[in-house]
Amino acid sequence: MMRHSSTHPVPVQAPVSKRKAGAPGGFIASIAKSRETTLFVVLILLIAGTGLAKPQFLNLQNLRDVLLNVSIVSLLTAGMTVVILMRHIDLSVGSTVGISAYAVGSLYVAFPHMPVIVALLAGLGIGLVAGGINALLVAVGRVPSLVATLSTLYIFRGADYAWVHGGQINATSLPDAFSRLATGMFLGIPTLALIAIVVLAGLAVYMKQFRGGREHYAIGSNPEAARLAGVNVERRVMAGFLLSGAIAGFAGALWLARFGTVDASTAKGIELQVVAAAVVGSVAITGGVGTILGATLGALVLGVISIALVVLHVSPFWEQAIQGALIVAAITADTLLARSVAKRMMRKRDHG
Repeated sequence: MMRHSSTHPVPVQAPVSKRKAGAPGGFIASIAKSRETTLFVVLILLIAGTGLAKPQFLNLQNLRDVLLNVSIVSLLTAGMTVVILMRHIDLSVGSTVGISAYAVGSLYVAFPHMPVIVALLAGLGIGLVAGGINALLVAVGRVPSLVATLSTLYIFRGADYAWVHGGQINATSLPDAFSRLATGMFLGIPTLALIAIVVLAGLAVYMKQFRGGREHYAIGSNPEAARLAGVNVERRVMAGFLLSGAIAGFAGALWLARFGTVDASTAKGIELQVVAAAVVGSVAITGGVGTILGATLGALVLGVISIALVVLHVSPFWEQAIQGALIVAAITADTLLARSVAKRMMRKRDHG
């Protein structure tokens, strides 16, 4: 835990949300000020509204599908959140998922009796390599993260196409123990969802309770102030991209377990959905503000919308339009909230 001193760089998001929840103004004020609470209310309203329109929506199979679909996206969103908090972005996560999924499938073709834990670690290792390349480009090479990760998005995907060469890995090549990561249940909850919950909870604790996690917020709030306070900005940025890459590689292995069949186009374009989930989930694109819980709720909201559109027989083209509208709404809300906070602080300063 970081000590409170004059060099402490971060009164950051988690404590802020607690202060807001306890501020005067009652229940309505706390809802208005807490993006996580607002997202949870929106999620409940979405589920209830769709359930009223189509009662068959509220069945266990749809709930299971939502959890399975959101598990992988929420993991990727959490990794993306760490990067965005530092005013960066990682557009290569989709390509990392694709190449990791195919690599783990290829390992199972070559070694059919490979333990599940080895397969998951292999995916994580491939993601670490991809994240390391991004980290070197951004932190050492000083290449803007948008440019660096857009480049690696195409490089990793091109390498995947060259490797796959029109082939694919089928579910028949995978052992039952590995497939059960997606098909298995524990206490009525899909195993894949439980894995995601454990990873997300661990990452949330790291971001809130440990010095390294707080430094991500410090860099996003004010990089120069963080540097003056003793934060090794380059090292922390490298750690963020390594973490994002590792999670994407791990998610690639889970993707293989979830869908069974993978090829060179696996997870193509998912990075846009991940960015949308992060922004909708209260992660400010300007850095320094956001939580893992909020990002996860953002992924859940988009996941429920996706399933709801299918149940309501709405054209899938509307899904992207809705995602775009939610991004605009989230950014607008952040801008208005920032202006409101700035005005309030100026008033307090004037009165003081």
